[in-house]
Amino acid sequence: MQGTIETILSRRSIRSYTSEPVARSDITMILEAARWAPSGLNNQPWKFIVVQKGDTISKLASCTRYSAIVKGASVIIAVFLDTSTMYDPTKDAQAIGAAIQNMLLACCELGLGAVWLGEILNNKEQVNLILEAPESLELMAALAIGYPDRNKTTSSRKELKEIAFEELYGDQWR
Repeated sequence: MQGTIETILSRRSIRSYTSEPVARSDITMILEAARWAPSGLNNQPWKFIVVQKGDTISKLASCTRYSAIVKGASVIIAVFLDTSTMYDPTKDAQAIGAAIQNMLLACCELGLGAVWLGEILNNKEQVNLILEAPESLELMAALAIGYPDRNKTTSSRKELKEIAFEELYGDQWR
């Protein structure tokens, strides 16, 4: 196992997968990681629907222009904000983001590839119908998960001096 910082720095969005199924124990660990994300007042405003059946995955794929990614995944986890338990829209959306990040890091740690799909939100009502989710659940994202079909992927980031400041905006972090 690698350390937390190493996992954060090595995590990449993986969009192509092998056909190898993901073990239920690994899916459970991913959900556990999400469950332990921080949330305001510890309200835990999330719900997750795990999709593994090919026909349901195909239906979900029709809800996004990234259908090839969805169809290629062994697992799709739909992430919802439970509006019946929310108390502050901003804080609850941040909590959902933290839960998603925890899931992505757990996938990386488990040797799985994953990508956070947001474009599917354009058809969130259709996703709710497919998954028979009640109206109180608002789709926030879908995660496509599977074993990566390639080894390493690369990514770039802005330099710290472009995004971080010391004491006052404009005083670059050095």
